[in-house]
Amino acid sequence: MDQQASIDYAKKYLEDLLSFFEVNSEVEVSVNDDVLELSVPASELSSILIGRNAETLRSLQYILSTTLRNDNADIQRVNLDIADYKKQRAEKLAEQAKGWIEQVQRTGDSYIANLNAADRRIVHGVAADYEDIQTFSEGEGRERHLIIAQKSS
Repeated sequence: MDQQASIDYAKKYLEDLLSFFEVNSEVEVSVNDDVLELSVPASELSSILIGRNAETLRSLQYILSTTLRNDNADIQRVNLDIADYKKQRAEKLAEQAKGWIEQVQRTGDSYIANLNAADRRIVHGVAADYEDIQTFSEGEGRERHLIIAQKSS
């Protein structure tokens, strides 16, 4: 399935899946760095679609990605956002990361954060703006964590 067919398929599949929850809304789709970005506008059922700790949101994203992979789509990586939940969470995390970085700069002590892969990417991105700070991940699987340290360390 070529790129445009992948986009159309993912959009229709997600809209059909959302209709199961009686959410009938237009899904916005774009492609950014070979990642299919799908956005569902806010509705009265957004909290149900997001779920506790965004578990339902991540599950919907997984289902969509798996379906594309099984159909040999050109684009298989998916980022699903509902009611701008991920966008708002990323903004909050970026502010929190700035605080952690300032703490490292002030004290000289490294900071260890237990974050999922997506959140680690956000902090790596924020830290890239600081010349005296480095970030790296250590550990495996669920034990993987991010370390913020001064470059001189």
